[in-house]
Amino acid sequence: MENRYSVHPEQAKRFTTAELREHFLIESLFVENQVNMFYSHEDRVVIGGAVPVKEPLKLDAFDFLKTDYFLERREIGIVNVGQAGAVKVDGEEHVLGHKDFLYIGLGNKDVYFSSLNEGGAKFYFVSATAHQHYPVQKAVLSELPYDHLGDEASSNVRNLYKVIHADGIKSCQLMMGITFLEQNNTWNTMPAHVHDRRMEVYLYLDLDEDERVFHFMGEPTETRHLVVGNEQAVISPAWSIHSGSGTSNYCFIWAMAGENYTFKDMDAVPMNVIR
Repeated sequence: MENRYSVHPEQAKRFTTAELREHFLIESLFVENQVNMFYSHEDRVVIGGAVPVKEPLKLDAFDFLKTDYFLERREIGIVNVGQAGAVKVDGEEHVLGHKDFLYIGLGNKDVYFSSLNEGGAKFYFVSATAHQHYPVQKAVLSELPYDHLGDEASSNVRNLYKVIHADGIKSCQLMMGITFLEQNNTWNTMPAHVHDRRMEVYLYLDLDEDERVFHFMGEPTETRHLVVGNEQAVISPAWSIHSGSGTSNYCFIWAMAGENYTFKDMDAVPMNVIR
C-alpha cells in the first residue's frame, strides 16, 4: 500500500513535471502475482490492481487500514481488464469477463482474485469508505445501456457506461463506469468541468505501447498536463479539471467518491476561462 497525500492547488502550481507525476500519476498499477494498492487522501480512496497468475490473491487490509479485513469499513468496485477471471466473495464465486464489473459492499470479509483457464485475468479496483451494506452485484458490459455522446466535429464521439451509481448498482458513495471513444476520436471531455464535492480517478486503457493520452489537470485558470500510457491511472482532486486527448482513440474507467452522490453534480468551465 503506497501512501499518496492530498495536495493543495497552490502547491501544485509550483510542481515540476516529475513532481506532478509523483503525486498524481500511478504508473505501475498491475504487477504479476501481487495486489498492488495506493491509498489516496483525496476522500480516502484506495486504488488497486490485482494480477493473479500462479494462485489466487487475497484482498487484504494489511497494517495500513488498521481494520481486521479490507471491507470492514469500505465498499469496492472491481473491473476485470484482462482475460476471464473470478472474484470469490465469502465463498461465492463471481466470474468476470473482459471489462465486466463487480460491486462488493461493506462487511464482506474474504475476497480473492483468480484467473481462469490459462490465466491472464487483471483486476482493477477502486474502494471508498462506506456507512451501510449494499449487496454484491455483477454487471456484464455487453448487457449494459450507455449514453452516446459527442460529435465528429469536436473529435469526441464516445459511449459512456454508468455502472455503479444511483440509478444502477447501488453504493454508499462510490460511482464507477467506463467510456469508449470511437475510432478517429480522441477528446474525452472538453469543455472541462470540476466537481468540488468529490474526487475522481481515471484509468486509461486500450493504448498501444507507443501511444499516449495527454491528461489535462489543475485549476481551470492554472492548468497542467500529464502524459499517460496504457494501464496507468490519474488521481484527480476536487479542485482539478480532468480532461484529455490521445494520439489514438482509447477507453477509460472513471471512478468518483466524495460528499455528493449525484452524477450530474459538476461545475462546467467555459472555454474562455481555461488558461
